[in-house]
Amino acid sequence: MRWLISLMALLPAVAGADVDQRFAKMRDVAEKVGSLSEFIEGYAGSCGPLMTSQCEQKRKDFRRAADGRKHYMIVTEESASVLSMGDANPISGEFTLNLTPFFAGGDGALTHGAPAKTDANGNAVLPFIRIPAKVPDGWSMQLMSRQVAARALRLQLVFTPEGVWTLPRKGGGPVRGVRARFDGVIVQIGRTGEVIGTWFAK
Repeated sequence: MRWLISLMALLPAVAGADVDQRFAKMRDVAEKVGSLSEFIEGYAGSCGPLMTSQCEQKRKDFRRAADGRKHYMIVTEESASVLSMGDANPISGEFTLNLTPFFAGGDGALTHGAPAKTDANGNAVLPFIRIPAKVPDGWSMQLMSRQVAARALRLQLVFTPEGVWTLPRKGGGPVRGVRARFDGVIVQIGRTGEVIGTWFAK
């Protein structure tokens, strides 16, 4: 499978305090994820052909400690190709950001829910999360669209892991990932930290 997103980085210094208070409360009690690839490997990684009991037990212990607990990470600008423009109203400045809830790390991925199939290229198929957003003061919709295309936005994500999913890999072998509930997402202008969109799970 061709992964679309590189390793997520946790950058506490750029998280910013000027976010929705509901999101801030979730973020402040969540477990910080420093390396998404390490988290995915610990939670959903394969133990290889030997399948040692020690390895399997380590995976079970990791999942037991993580399940039901909120986790927090930042998706940096260069990794934000999961975002695309949706419906837009140039008059009001309101628009929708389509988020593909698929964050790759190492040989796996973190997803909102579990993908049921892959496309012709072997990529996991997931429905968009549609994030309501508003163009900042002094900006045009055209400029905003360019920012999205240029990957100039940053995401903050709070999620709760719920299990492991597997799909057949194009060319043979399985693809594994972490099935999670995305509890909340904040979208910011990377350069300034200004929040332009917020989404919460219902």
